[in-house]
Formats: sequence, structure tokens, C-alpha cells
Amino acid sequence: MAYINDIHILVYVALAFIGGIVGQFVDYINVAFLNDRKILEKQTLEEYKKVRKINYPIIIINAIAYVVLLYNFKISFNLLRFSILIPMLISAFVVDYKIQIIPNRLNLSIFETGLVFAFIFGIQNLNIAKDMMLGMLVGGGIFLLITLIGGAIAGKEAMGLGDVKLMGALGLYFGVVNIIIISVLAFLIGAIISIIIIIARKNRKDGYIPFGPFIVLATVATIFIPTNTLFTFLMEVFSLGLY
Repeated sequence: MAYINDIHILVYVALAFIGGIVGQFVDYINVAFLNDRKILEKQTLEEYKKVRKINYPIIIINAIAYVVLLYNFKISFNLLRFSILIPMLISAFVVDYKIQIIPNRLNLSIFETGLVFAFIFGIQNLNIAKDMMLGMLVGGGIFLLITLIGGAIAGKEAMGLGDVKLMGALGLYFGVVNIIIISVLAFLIGAIISIIIIIARKNRKDGYIPFGPFIVLATVATIFIPTNTLFTFLMEVFSLGLY
């Protein structure tokens, strides 16, 4: 039987199948968030069974993500922690895009799992745990500062507190260097997509563009693309190719 990157192909198939199941569960969670329902409430499940069908896009995206995670990280703690994070990122993307809110329960879940892995990695190396805790402060701090300064200048929220909480939780997951890369990359992606959207609207500037999806896209890029590659890319962009 074939092996891919020293992993048996049946393991990829099994993980893709699990990823698909998790993807459908993500759709259920999204529906609960969008309708302001409790996830574990029986009524929520009964209503979901009546009105929802198989969500093929999310199933396929999550299945592919799990396969690529296995290829990149093999059987490891990183495979486990990112397999937990990816579905939550998908949920944050969908919910924030649709209703411009990142639920507190979702941010808290990311924080809680990040805290667990910080403890696990801290047992092996205390410096890793310190970096992850500092990443939480840096991630949340950067976006909180932007929110406060933007609010003082514009007289309104420059960024939602849900974004601040999300970045704090992700900082706990990724540590200082990567959360800074995620921050810069999110603003870069946000600027590019926002310009495209404004042009598509024929220069009409009305309509709120949520920032959460940009954070999610930047985070996914940081998971799948090596840190050195992303750093070099950002340096090339901001130095106009002089780096």
C-alpha cells in the first residue's frame, strides 16, 4: 500500500472522513450561533435536523484542511491542536461574515484549548509556555490599542471587541512572533480585499466589512505556510522588493 510523507494513505482517508464529519458539525454550530441558540440544547438539534442539509463546502474545506495538516505535521501535538482550531476558525469566518459578530463562546473555546496546549508544551519547555502567554498579551494588546486609538480619532469603534478577544486567544495558540505575523498579514489581506469590494460597489463606501474573516485567512496561512516564508514575503511587500 502507498505511503505519503511516511504516512499510510489509509490514515489520510480516515482523517479526511473525520474532517468531513467535523465540518458538518461546524455547520450545526454556525446555525446555533446565527440564531442565538445554545449549542447543547435539544431544541437546537431538533430544529437543525428539520431545516438543514449536508453542507458540502464546509465538509470539503475541513476534510482537505485535515489532510494537509497530517501531511505537514504528521502524527503530533501540532496535528491535534490545529485540527481543533481549524473548525473554530471556519465558524468564526462564517458567523462574523454573516452577522458581524464573533461569539464570546467561540473565542473562549479557542482560548481554553490554547491554554491546555500551552500547559502541555510548558511541561516540555517552560519557555514555549511563556512565549504563548506573551503572545496572548501581544495579540490582544495590539488590537485593543488599535480599537482605542481608532475610537478616539473617529469617534466610533475602529474594530470590534470580538476581534480583540480572537487575537488574544490566537496569541495563546501561536506565540509572539507568529501572532505579529498574523496581525500584519490580516491587515494586508483586509486592505486588498476591501479595495476590491469598494471598487466592485462602484466606489460606494457604505456597508460594514467585518475584520474577523481577514484574521481567519491570515491565521490559516500561518498554519500552513512556514514562518520564514511568510516573514520574507511580508518584508518584500513592505520594503517594495528592496529586502
